[in-house]
Amino acid sequence: MSEFAAKKQSDLGKEMSKSGRSVGSRLGTGLLYLILSILAVFQIYPLFWLFLFSLKTNQEVFSASPFSFPQDPQWGNYAKAWTQGHINLYFWNSVWYTVAAVVLTILFASFVTFAITRMYWKLNRLVLGLFMIGLMIPLHSTLIPLFSFFKNIGLIDNPLSIILSYTAFNLPLTIMILLGFYQTIPREIEEAAVIDGCSVHRIFFRIALPLTTPVIATTAIINMIYNWNEFVFVNTFINSDRWKTLTVGVNSFVGQYLTDWGAIGATLMISIIPILIAFIILSNRIVEGMAAGSVKG
Repeated sequence: MSEFAAKKQSDLGKEMSKSGRSVGSRLGTGLLYLILSILAVFQIYPLFWLFLFSLKTNQEVFSASPFSFPQDPQWGNYAKAWTQGHINLYFWNSVWYTVAAVVLTILFASFVTFAITRMYWKLNRLVLGLFMIGLMIPLHSTLIPLFSFFKNIGLIDNPLSIILSYTAFNLPLTIMILLGFYQTIPREIEEAAVIDGCSVHRIFFRIALPLTTPVIATTAIINMIYNWNEFVFVNTFINSDRWKTLTVGVNSFVGQYLTDWGAIGATLMISIIPILIAFIILSNRIVEGMAAGSVKG
């Protein structure tokens, strides 16, 4: 009888312990979701505030509360920004600068990473070190030498100067991200391809490059954000309105005596939307790339 009671008491203790862990787990999960919800509000609210700002008149911007809703939403600010401010031209300039630079950066970085990690040659570590030095060079310290160089070869006020600058400055970080992923690719795949008669070029384009799609998506969104929001290079190397981007073109609404703040807000909203869309589309790939690149073996 005593053994039965002891066993029953033991089972009851286990159930209570399991119940306590379950309650604690639910509380922990609830607390985590609460913290994440608060962080999400802090992240999303600036975008919501900017949207409200873009629908206000200059009088509302300065007289009303910064957090108030517009009394009469000025949807015409978007039409004004797109047509009168030449934002349509600046927008497409930003798009093709960004796309061209991202494609070139990922392609060149993939070439370099493949050569360093998958091929045997004496100076591979030295070459990798030279690329990594690029991470330590401040961008602003290169403006005068680059301006002088581009002026000598006739690339001032030329889109090629922007694309080359974006590509060169994004290469070190892109190589560093790709490096960890390339080291996880089993060499048996390449050995089997060589036995089947594949050349180095076919191994890269048919095997290595498709396998790195997740991490390429990660590097693509990082490069896109940098290229899309970049200001210094365009402001330094581009003079004519024909080749300006959104980040520089927003100054067209800043005048000596009057600044159209509503149109500036509309321009900023227009500039944010493409990056948000790209991030939403590539979000799953970005997570896959980050997870795959963090595990070796």
